[in-house]
Amino acid sequence: MRLDKYLKVSRIIKRRTVANEACDAGRVTINGKNAKASAEVKVGDEIEIRFGSTTTRVKVLSLLENPRKEEAQTMYEML
Repeated sequence: MRLDKYLKVSRIIKRRTVANEACDAGRVTINGKNAKASAEVKVGDEIEIRFGSTTTRVKVLSLLENPRKEEAQTMYEML
């Protein structure tokens, strides 16, 4: 699954365009490497997102195409 789509469907970032812009600005890394919006996300990857002085780290647990609101939070684990 594409990184920008994963961030949107898991509800880490509300909109796919915002996720895309964050990736283009170099604020998102996968396993310590800068990632483009088109980067493939796999189960077990660690994603780090920097917004201002806040850093969010999550571990990918599952990849669901259209999760419900309740299922979205089971897609990742906060680190």
